[in-house]
Amino acid sequence: MNIWHVLGAGSLGGLWAARLARAGLPVRLILRDQARLGQYRAVGGLTLVEDGLASLHPIPAETPHTGIPIRRLLLACKAYDAEEAAAELVPRLAPGAEIVLLQNGLGSQEAVAARLPRAQCVFASSTEGAFRDGAFRVVYAGRGHTWLGVPGERRAPAWLNDLSAAGIPHAWSADILAKLWRKLALNCAINPLTVLHDCRNGGLRDWPDEVAGLCDELATLLRAAGQDEAATDLHQEVLRVIDGTAANYSSMHQDVANGRRTEIGYLLGHALATAERLGLHLPRLEHLLQRLREYLTGRGLPVT
Repeated sequence: MNIWHVLGAGSLGGLWAARLARAGLPVRLILRDQARLGQYRAVGGLTLVEDGLASLHPIPAETPHTGIPIRRLLLACKAYDAEEAAAELVPRLAPGAEIVLLQNGLGSQEAVAARLPRAQCVFASSTEGAFRDGAFRVVYAGRGHTWLGVPGERRAPAWLNDLSAAGIPHAWSADILAKLWRKLALNCAINPLTVLHDCRNGGLRDWPDEVAGLCDELATLLRAAGQDEAATDLHQEVLRVIDGTAANYSSMHQDVANGRRTEIGYLLGHALATAERLGLHLPRLEHLLQRLREYLTGRGLPVT
């Protein structure tokens, strides 16, 4: 049975690691350095808070440069860290290693796959909700679903049984890029506005015209990019997400509130770079990116 190495013990990475460990599957966390490893050992493990109940999971942990060869890796760090994190692990990757890429937006997946040509990179898109409320402490905030796939590959791998055993709702998709584009569009329609209006997701009900306008342009972009399925009923799904996660703060809002870099470059940045390549002019999205960059600059945060 292959060990699940997990790099990125944040919200979703921590959620997966705790569930896999709880199911009795072998898991090891990869932490960035000895100092972080010491902090982890001091708290005794990873805590998962689910339905108000906290459980501690003393999952073994290591640094990127120490440990056995990696045969299966969940890469759950931020999109802007993914390529460098993957490159650092190259000396430890076994031939044919399986890498699950759980990043927001688009762009980082292709960069990681290019860095790891001998590994099998599986793209993932999740609607699960989780956030950190302390060091190595993850709160499960919303039940969702995770789509996994290798573009064009219809046959699902046998190791998906591990996810079933761990209670991780999932499905294999031969058209994973459509799922990733759909998630990118949802994030572009919701996350930046929650930052600019400083509100929970449900607060966007107060700006229906702004949301509708962004959805219209995002659907235009998706169709031009050959992603008709991802464009279908986009506005209606955005409204459902706003209602279904009304009490939650978006991941981008959480990043800004905690003074962390956002994934703007892999969301709005990627969308508008694609629009430019296709010769599309999307004024609402362009203005949104400009406003968001000005907002981030005012708080001393990166704008890429």
